[in-house]
Amino acid sequence: MRRTDTATLDRQPTTDEISDSAIAMVDEQGTVLGWTQAAERLVGFPAGEVVGRSAALVLPSFEDAAATSAFVERCRAHRGWSGTTAVRHRDGRLLTVSLRISMLWGQDGSIRWLVSVTDIRRLSREATNGSVRESLLTRAPIGIVVRDPQLRCTWVNDTMESHDGVSRGRRLGRRSADALPAVRTEAFESAMRQTLRTGTPSVHEFRRRLSASPRREHILTASFFCLQDGEGQALGVCAISVDVTESRRAQERLAILSEAGTRLGGTLDVMRTSQELADLAVPLFADYAVVDLEHSVTTGEGAAVHIGPTGERLPVFRRAGMASVRNGVPESPWACGEPVTVPLAPFTDILRTGRPHLEPVLRLAPGSWTEQDPVRARKIHEYGMHSLMIVPIRARGVLLGVVQFIRTEDPVPFQEDDLLLAEELVSRAALSLDNARLYAREQATALALQCNLLPQRLRGGMAVEAASRYLPADLDIGVGGDWFDVIPLSGARVALVVGDVVGHGINATAAMGRLRTAVHMLAEMELPPDELLTRLDDTLVRLGDGVLDTRDQLTAVTGATCLYVVYDPVTRKCTMAGAGHPPPAVVDPQGRVTFPDLPTGTPLGVGLGTPFESLELELPEGSLLALYTDGLVETRDRDIEAGMHRLGAALSEPGLSLEDLCARTMATVPGPAPSDDVTLLLVRTRSLGPSRVASWTLPGDLTAVRSARRLTAGQLSEWGLDGLEDSTGLIVSELVTNAVRHSTGPIRLRLIRHQALTCEVFDSNGCLPRVRHARTTDENGRGLFLVARLSRRWDSRPEPGGKVVWSEQDLVPSPARGHLTDRPERPPEPAGACPARAW
Repeated sequence: MRRTDTATLDRQPTTDEISDSAIAMVDEQGTVLGWTQAAERLVGFPAGEVVGRSAALVLPSFEDAAATSAFVERCRAHRGWSGTTAVRHRDGRLLTVSLRISMLWGQDGSIRWLVSVTDIRRLSREATNGSVRESLLTRAPIGIVVRDPQLRCTWVNDTMESHDGVSRGRRLGRRSADALPAVRTEAFESAMRQTLRTGTPSVHEFRRRLSASPRREHILTASFFCLQDGEGQALGVCAISVDVTESRRAQERLAILSEAGTRLGGTLDVMRTSQELADLAVPLFADYAVVDLEHSVTTGEGAAVHIGPTGERLPVFRRAGMASVRNGVPESPWACGEPVTVPLAPFTDILRTGRPHLEPVLRLAPGSWTEQDPVRARKIHEYGMHSLMIVPIRARGVLLGVVQFIRTEDPVPFQEDDLLLAEELVSRAALSLDNARLYAREQATALALQCNLLPQRLRGGMAVEAASRYLPADLDIGVGGDWFDVIPLSGARVALVVGDVVGHGINATAAMGRLRTAVHMLAEMELPPDELLTRLDDTLVRLGDGVLDTRDQLTAVTGATCLYVVYDPVTRKCTMAGAGHPPPAVVDPQGRVTFPDLPTGTPLGVGLGTPFESLELELPEGSLLALYTDGLVETRDRDIEAGMHRLGAALSEPGLSLEDLCARTMATVPGPAPSDDVTLLLVRTRSLGPSRVASWTLPGDLTAVRSARRLTAGQLSEWGLDGLEDSTGLIVSELVTNAVRHSTGPIRLRLIRHQALTCEVFDSNGCLPRVRHARTTDENGRGLFLVARLSRRWDSRPEPGGKVVWSEQDLVPSPARGHLTDRPERPPEPAGACPARAW
C-alpha cells in the first residue's frame, strides 16, 4: 500500500536561527531585480538605491565588462559559483565576504541568478567561540525556490528536485499545494506569507516522508527571505532549503551513543544490559536487533571463550535481548533465555578474527550461508530482511557474544558508517557486560560454594521430619553466610542447627563452611547445647585471631549467630541454646504458636567469654519447630517483632505438609530479592514409644552381665531381630562388664529400635572410655576393639551423674560384622572373672 507523503512544520523560528546572509536576485545582464533587508544591513544600500542598477555597485569585481562576461559563462557552465570576494559598503569601505551564486530557471527557460553573501567576520567570530553553525546558504547542495506574492513558483534551481522529487516543469507557475497535492503544505505556506507581510527573514525546520522511503523522514531546514523591489515593496519570497537529514541523523546517533554511556552499565544484570543494547539500536538504525551471549556469560559458570580459531564447534549462545519495530518481535525464532543455534558461516570468521560482518544486501541465494540455516532463512523471507550487520561483543580478548542488526522496513542498506556506529555502541555495552560477567562469575562461585556447603539431604531419622528453604540475598549485596543442619546423634536423637555469619561475599561463605564443620565435630562429641556453643565460640575467636595475624582486617570474620537444638524422640525433650540468634517458633499440634523465652546469649566470635544457657522443653508428638535466620523476620524497613508475628501467622495452619508450610512462610519475604539471606528449617517431631524402646536397671555386680544378655536376647526375639542376637549379646556383655568394673551403683541398659539398633549402657563413672591397642600378651584392652568390630559406630557421651556408652548396629547384619570367627583371640577366662576384658 502506497503511503501518502507528509510534511510537518516542527517549530517556530528563534532569533539565533535567522540567517544573516544577504540575498539578492540579478538577471543575466547583472541587473539587480530583488533585494532583502539582510542585504541592506550588510552593505548599507536600501532596495531603492540598488534595484534596477548593476550589481557592480556592490560587487567591484563586476566593474570590468569583459571579466564579468567570462565569469558569467563560467557560472553558466557550472550552474553557479561560490568563493570569497569583496563587496562595497555604502560608506565606501570594502568587506570580505563569502559569496555564493546559484542559477535559477524560469518558465520560458530564462535564467536568473540568486546571490547570497555572508560576512566572513561573523563566521570567524563563531569559529573563535567554538560554536560554528554553518550558514544554511554556504552549504551544498541547497534548494532554491522563488515565489510571487501569490506563492506561485517563478524561479527554481535544479537541486530542489532532489529534495521533494518535483520536476522543474511541474513546479513552475504552481503553488506548493498544486505541485505537491499529496503533501499538507499549509504550515510552511503560512510561514512564507508571514515573511511577505513583515519582510523579516525566518528559518523553519520541517520533516517530510517520501513514498520512496516511507519509514525514513527527510529533515529540511528552510530559510524564507522577502525580495523587495526598488520601492521597497514585496516582490516575492525566496525559500532556500537544505536537506539536513544525514547531519541530523549523525547528531541523533551521537546523542544515542551519549545516552548509551549513561543507560548501559547501570546494572550488573547481563540480561537487562543486553536488552538495553537492543532497545538502543531499534529503531535508531535497525528494524530488528538481537543480542546473543555466550553461555558462560549468562550463567557465570564454565570457561570463557577467547577470540581465535574455534574449530568445527561453535560456542553455545543464549538469546539475551531483542527488539523490533514490530510488536512482540515475531522475527526471532527464540525467546530470551533460550539457547540459539548459529551456522558455521559467517560466525566462524567473526569468532576467529573478532571483526564484524557487514552484508549490505542479504540474499537467500543457493550456496549462501543462509541455505545452511533453514530457521533463519524462513524468517528472512517472511519478514523481508534485506541488510545485515553482525558485531561481536568482546572485552579483554574474551568473546561475550554477538549482536545482529537487521533492516526489514527501511529500504536503505547498511553502510560502513552504520557499521562504525554499531561497533561503537557494542563496544560501550561490552565493558558493562564484561563487568557484569565477572561479577556474575564471582556471585555464582560464592552461591555454588554456599549451596554445596549446605546439606544436600536432611536426615532426621525417626526423630523428626524435616524440610528447608534457602533464599540468597540480592546479587548486588552478595551471598551471605547462613547455614542450617540436621545432625543425627546417638540414641535416635537429632541436633538441629541454624546460623548466620556476619557479612556477605566469599569470605562469609568460607567462614560458614568452617563453622558448619566445627559444629559437626562438636556434635560428634555429644556435647550439650550450651557447652557446644562455648566450644564453638572459642573456635571462632581463634579463627579470627589467625586471620588478623596474616591478612587484612577487612577479610576477617567479625562474628556469627547460632541456634543449637537437641531433640530426643524417646523422652520428647528438646534442649536448646542460642548465641545472639532469634528463638525458634514452636507450634503445637493444634496450631498454637509460641516463641520460647530462650536466653539470647552473645554472638559467637566477639570474645566476651559470656557463658551460654540452655532451655529444656517437653514437646507433644507432632509439634513443629521452625528455626530461621533474621533475614526471614527482619528487613531495613520492618522490625523483627512484626516479622515474627508474620512468621507465626504463616505457621499456624495445622494439617499442612512441611513443604507447603515452607512455601507459605517464604511467601512472607517482602520483594523478589531480599536484602539478606533467608534460611528456614522446619521439623515436625516424632516420638519412639514403648514398642521401640526397652530399658532395664541392673545391679552393679557380676550377675548384671548374665541378666543383660538374657534380657537382650528376649527383646531381640520380640522385635524379630534374632539375627543380631549373637553380636548384640557380645556388645552388651562388653559394655555391662566394664560398667560393673569401673563404676559403682546400679547400671541401666537401654535398647532402641529405630533406623538402627542402638545399645546404651548408663553408669555413674563420668570418665569417658578410649580405645587401647592391646599387645598379644596383654590381658586387657580388647573390649572396645571388639565393640567397634561388631558395630557400625560407637561412642560415649556425658550424662548428669555419669556417662553413657553406646553402639549402633544395622538392623540387617552386615557380612563384614557379627561373625564370631572375626573376633580376636583371647586367653582363657579365670574362674569367676568377668567374661570380657577391661577397657
